Amino acid sequence: MTSDSAAASAQDTGFFGHPRGLFVCFATELWERFSFYGMKYLLLLYLTKYHLFSDANGLEVLGSYAALVYAMPVIGGLLADRYLGMRKAVIFGGLLLVAGHLGMAVEGEQARYVEGVVVRDEGALQVFYFSLALIVMGVGFLKPNISTIVGRLYSEDDHRRDSGFTIFYMGINIGSFAATLLCGYLGETYGWAYGFGAAGIGMLVGLVTFITGQKHLHGHAEPANPDALQEKSPIGISKEWSIYLISLLGVFAAWQMLQFHGAVGITLNVLSIAVLAGLAWFITTRCNSVERGRMIALIVLTMSTVVFWALFEQAAASMTLFADRVMDRTLFGIEFTASQFGALNAFFIMTLAPFFAWLWTALDRRGLEPSTPVKFALGIAQAGLGFGALVWGAANPDDAGLVAAWWMVLAYLLHTTGELCLSPVGLSAVTKLSVPSVVGVMMGAWFLATAYSEFVAAQLAKLAAIETVDGGVTDIGAALASYSSLFNDLLWVGLGVALLLFLASPILRRLMHGVH
Repeated sequence: MTSDSAAASAQDTGFFGHPRGLFVCFATELWERFSFYGMKYLLLLYLTKYHLFSDANGLEVLGSYAALVYAMPVIGGLLADRYLGMRKAVIFGGLLLVAGHLGMAVEGEQARYVEGVVVRDEGALQVFYFSLALIVMGVGFLKPNISTIVGRLYSEDDHRRDSGFTIFYMGINIGSFAATLLCGYLGETYGWAYGFGAAGIGMLVGLVTFITGQKHLHGHAEPANPDALQEKSPIGISKEWSIYLISLLGVFAAWQMLQFHGAVGITLNVLSIAVLAGLAWFITTRCNSVERGRMIALIVLTMSTVVFWALFEQAAASMTLFADRVMDRTLFGIEFTASQFGALNAFFIMTLAPFFAWLWTALDRRGLEPSTPVKFALGIAQAGLGFGALVWGAANPDDAGLVAAWWMVLAYLLHTTGELCLSPVGLSAVTKLSVPSVVGVMMGAWFLATAYSEFVAAQLAKLAAIETVDGGVTDIGAALASYSSLFNDLLWVGLGVALLLFLASPILRRLMHGVH
């Protein structure tokens, strides 16, 4: 950050006392999340009801896509830091996202049965897979870098910094809430192309907002060394265009991986083993006793998040199928679509986040704030209890054999309160517990764990896979029993892991050596 840029940001109070660049980032992220969540909860329903995928195959696509989406920002953030700068990375990612989301609107012909065999529009499916690959790469470039720009708008001692990030993250949830309601309604009511198309238009609005608002970023998003980008790479073109070209090749690689799901699982397993082996070597040979203890505690906490997110991310998987097939979706006299229930998470975050911020502060003043390991345990326990609500609801269906929608509302409430216990402190724990020389590696490991959990979530959801006819169930009772069995298992997994983590929390606190 140059002195001129810092001074310009400090003097800029045009957005409710904050730099006007915050509005640019806020609006860009709002529309990016609008596009992302607008298609997320439609994806599995689209595959199983329009292209007549089996539950297992649809979940494989969802799991592979979600895993790649959460893994790619590690690379996109690294390329922006070292070469492109945030502006170029966000614009490139935004262009990929617009193309990907609009490509999702290409439905093709609906699948049908011919002599007992499903006949699908393979051309349209290839467009679909390629569109998902564009989204994967686009999120990788845009998602980590728009947050970085927000941080650069404030000096480290700027008292507006925390409230600025609060406003920014509110944009994420507004985008998620609005998109899930609107795109979910359009997609399931008027046609899948309308839902996916609306998501693409939202991303286009976000990209235009970012490009036209550049003057308000005061140069904070520019590359650190613009001249280096024009240097020739080994392939004979500039380094900047080499990055774009290699990224497009990465799109083609993701296009294939999304169709051969085993490749994603193998890649995640190899990366996870390699990271754990490398960290074990580093901890053993390069850390003193205090650093070693903190790193071990961080690794345990990071691995526990795989359990939490694998439970939490059932929202777009088994919970969405549950809502579509065995639930009375009427609330307040209004019948919602299955995908629209995904909006509950954003709604509860917007309404409860201020309460949790106050709660932790109030408990801290009294010396009662839970330690980080205990907060993680509380989060995982609540994720498990959310499935307990669905199990209870499934045991008490109505006369038509359907579960009341209020049980799903309660499940989302518990999952969100669990998220608020675990997620906000997670990244903070990475920065505080990591040895300074490997903070970037540990941040990458954190996102790798999240990506791995997405893959695991799909494998868990497959345990409740059921046979369908034309995308619908023929035996509601059997379907309800299948989902109830899965959710009961997830209830006890959540509670069991939470109990183990709670019992281990005194040991972990000692290993953290004073880091709260």
